[in-house]
Amino acid sequence: METSKFDIADYLDSNEMIAEYLNAVLEDGNDTEIITAIGYVAKAIGMTKIAEETGMSRPSLYKALSEGAKPQFSTIMKVLKAVGGQIKIDPLPA
Repeated sequence: METSKFDIADYLDSNEMIAEYLNAVLEDGNDTEIITAIGYVAKAIGMTKIAEETGMSRPSLYKALSEGAKPQFSTIMKVLKAVGGQIKIDPLPA
């Protein structure tokens, strides 16, 4: 029996799933995990589409969202907007 490799992008098929996934990673993840998660979302939507909407090249996007990358905050904000997301601040419980 052959097993297929798990790909989170297969499950990111709606705005709701994307938001749920990114919120979970934002809540529990470190900066590297958050950048990687945004990269998975961008791939699920399509890097060409994200490149067009951000005005960035596909190679630049792949590099900025690769594991271990340290993209500028403005890049993260552009990609989040292109994938239909935004950062929201909620107060932490006391």
